[in-house]
Amino acid sequence: MLDRDVVVVGGGPAGLAAGLWLARYRKSVTVLDSGEYRNRWVEESHGYLGRDHANPMELLAAGRKDLLAYPTATLEQWRALKAQPDGNGFQVITDAETLWARRLVIATGVIDAFPDIGGFMEHYGTNAFHCPSCDGYESKDCQVVAYGWSEALAGFALTLLGWARSVTIVTDGRQFEGEQRHREALGAHGVAVVEDVATHLEGKRGDLRAVRLRSGDRLPCERFFFSVEHRPGSDLPEQLGCERNDEECLVVDADALTSVPGVYAAGDVTPGFQLVQVAAAKGTNAGIACAQSLAQTPEPA
Repeated sequence: MLDRDVVVVGGGPAGLAAGLWLARYRKSVTVLDSGEYRNRWVEESHGYLGRDHANPMELLAAGRKDLLAYPTATLEQWRALKAQPDGNGFQVITDAETLWARRLVIATGVIDAFPDIGGFMEHYGTNAFHCPSCDGYESKDCQVVAYGWSEALAGFALTLLGWARSVTIVTDGRQFEGEQRHREALGAHGVAVVEDVATHLEGKRGDLRAVRLRSGDRLPCERFFFSVEHRPGSDLPEQLGCERNDEECLVVDADALTSVPGVYAAGDVTPGFQLVQVAAAKGTNAGIACAQSLAQTPEPA
């Protein structure tokens, strides 16, 4: 069994930032990286100061290089399968090795539910996205389709209008769940609600042309945004008994500490904006707070 000060579960921006700062505090830290990043299909990330329009995988590669420059840090391509309290720390069982750590940082992110539409993966990450804040600017003056059916899609679509030339909602044949006031707000801004099934995204990667509907209609579309659902990227927090809020995010305090003493969390698995720069900032916060919790304080005289 490998003994570490901290095990960080998750090798995305939040986990790497947490690991780096733990290493800067000279704590022994292992980052577990399954390689299943939320944005691994996306060609560009946006708004990161100094790295705007960076390729996400190149950004992570640079982060791994920075982390491993510290002698107390290691990174393993292992999947964490189980975590449980063990004495004054935690045991983490992976698909390759068992580790023991005084503290844990959970940075396992979320998993998006993708639309069941022909050609979707051809366009995901170039013309099809889940986050208006991340990719809305690149949709300026475009014809946009917003896919989903929940009440929240009203705000989602109206936000896109800050950039798009037009926005049309397609509900995949379901009834739009918004109230009359939502329909009226959408109508007042020229957003049509089409309660039909989207069957195919037309065009080649980087050149989306239209959304084909089951009815035979064809909606011109240069950018496609979807809002279906996402779920936690790991059940480790449930195994440990960490509290979640109504949105399935881990409840954390100002120091990124969960409801379980010794377990910290950062990134998309916690409340707030789900942006790469925010994830890195949350990871920094978690890493520093976790490191400081391990600091040896002198006994009072």
